[in-house]
Parts: sequence; structure tokens; C-alpha cells
Amino acid sequence: MVSGKRIFSDFKVFSRGYLRNKFGLFFGLIFPVILILIFGAIFSGNSSGTINVYTQNQDTGPFAAPQMDVASQFLNALNSSTTIKVITVDVSENFSKYLADHSSSDGIIIPENFSANYLAGHPVNLTVYGNPASSSSGIVSGTVNGYANYFNLNYFQRKYNDTTPAIIGITSATVNTQQTKYIDFLIPGLIGFSILVSPMFSLVNISSEYKKTKLFKQLSLTPLTKMEWLASKVLWYIVLTIASFLLMVGVGIFAFGAHVALTVWLIPFLVLGPMLFASLGMLVGTVTKNPETAGVIGNIVTFPMMFLAGTFFPISIMPTYLQSIAHVLPLFYIVEGLNNVMVYANYMGAIIDLAVVAVITAVIFVLAVRLFKWRED
Repeated sequence: MVSGKRIFSDFKVFSRGYLRNKFGLFFGLIFPVILILIFGAIFSGNSSGTINVYTQNQDTGPFAAPQMDVASQFLNALNSSTTIKVITVDVSENFSKYLADHSSSDGIIIPENFSANYLAGHPVNLTVYGNPASSSSGIVSGTVNGYANYFNLNYFQRKYNDTTPAIIGITSATVNTQQTKYIDFLIPGLIGFSILVSPMFSLVNISSEYKKTKLFKQLSLTPLTKMEWLASKVLWYIVLTIASFLLMVGVGIFAFGAHVALTVWLIPFLVLGPMLFASLGMLVGTVTKNPETAGVIGNIVTFPMMFLAGTFFPISIMPTYLQSIAHVLPLFYIVEGLNNVMVYANYMGAIIDLAVVAVITAVIFVLAVRLFKWRED
């Protein structure tokens, strides 16, 4: 039977040893705060690559000829650019709500009678959604303006051979206007980074080192079970993660004026995340033959997640093949879930992310316990 008393006793012993380890405390608590200070101060936020832009075309026709469907021509022109990928949204959707539900701030609305007004030479406005301080929103707005100018020039050169002032104008709109700072998106990513690094590297080292020094063999002579030993480590890293979370959010809010939502929806991610990566670290450490091999495999597993799961920049700016890789990384769903809760208030999306994390955590935890052996064969 699993004993809570034994788990708590091992938790106290392990936590005291960890608190005496300045190196561990630095990387568990201080290093993520330093990253927030550095990236928050730099406030680069620059991005590259194709940006997904949700678009609602309310100019639905019917049209006597394809050349009269100017709205489709305009969207095709945007889609042919190297900066924007147009994703069509059905006209029955509430567009602002649709953007929020899909954790996006970039969008375009083509109004009704767009083609007819354009062909008749009447002014018409496109609505471009975005966050004012987001670099991607600036790119979207600039691209749409550029193509609008091109269509205006093309119309008047074809009709009148002059450059009469623009027909197509641009109206700006925003989604989640309070969340407009780079730091708002950086905090969830670095919380995910902290959830990954501390438990993962620590358990890889501990499990492989204990196996090498025969400490597991000695622990096998005590009443402590394998599950209890791992559970006590998970419990400690949950506590450490919550402390790190409070530090990072505090620095983000007081040093940079971050706007992030703090709700009970964060708790499952702060619990399951450390459990997942502590179990994964335990699994890597116990299935390898020595600490050196464990460290190499741990790095191979960890480093792609550090940079491809959206910890420092959104995956939407990555090439398509890297986005596909990101979607198979467990950390992606933790970071995306934190963003959905803290930035977008997209709780339906967060539930999906949470379900994925819960399944992966259960599988990894069971594998870690089953493959973990006190004594080597």
C-alpha cells in the first residue's frame, strides 16, 4: 500500500538537501527570473516566416464572372505573399469571438458588397484585427495596406490612367487589447521552460547517479516503495514550480506591467507539468546504463522542447514542418495551455491541452514506475 507518511518523510529529506544546493536553487528559481528580465528588457518581439491570418469574406456574391469577384482576388493576392497565410472563417461565425477561441489576434474582414463597390469606384474599408504592440500584427497590417494600395493603383490605371485617391481603405480593430505586450506572451513560455528544466534534468541525474552508486539498492532495504520515492520527488517539484511561477509572474507584473490572468485553471498545468517531466527524467535515468549516457539522452529529449514548443517565441512564425514537430512535443501543450489561460482566456482550448497533458503524464508515470528497479538484474 502507498503510504502518505513515507512520501512526506522522503519529501522532507529531499527538499532539505535541495535547499542546501545553491546550484539547484539557482536554476530552479533564479534563472527563469533572469530570463524574464533579459527578454523583457530587450523587448525584441521580432518575427519572421508566414503568419496565419483568419479571414472572414462577407462579400459572397453571386458573381457573373470570376473577374468580378474582387474579394477572392484580393485574398488570393495576400495568400501568394511570403508573409501571410489566409485561413477562411465562415460568415456565420462571430469573428472577434472566433479569434479569441483560436488564441489569435490577427484577422481580416472583407465587408459585404466589397467587389461591387470596388468595381463601381466607391470607397470601401477592410477591417484588420491585431494587437497594437505585436510584431506579427504590424506585419499583417503592413502587408494588407500594401496590397490595398496595389489594387487601388491597378484600378485607376486601368479605368482612368491616373492615381485618384484610394478606394480600398483600412480600418483597424483589436482583440484582447489589454494583452498587448511581449512580456504577456513571454511569461507563460518561461513558466513552461521552468516546468521542463528543473524536474527533467534533476531526475535524470539523480536516477542515473543513484543507480551507479548503489543508493537504490540501499533504498530497497527500507519500507519505501518505488512509487512513493517518485511521488515524493514529484511533490517537491510541484512546490518548486509554484514558487517559481509566483516569482516570474511577480517580476513580469511589477517590472514590466504585464497583463496576465491568474485563475484556478492554472493549477492543473502547474501540477501535471512537473509530474510529467519528473517522470520522464526518471524514465530516462533508469533505462540508461550510466550517468554520462543519461545526460546525453536527457539533452536530446529536452533541447528540442526548449526551442520548438513556444517557450521563447510563437510556433506560428516557424516553418510548417517545424510546427508539425512542435505538435508532438509534450511541452507544447503545456505552454499552449498556459497561453490559453493567461493571455487569451480560451478555456475550451485549455481543456483540450490539459487532456493531452494528462494522458501523456499518466503514460510516462506508469512507464517510469514499471521500468524503475531498485536493484539491477
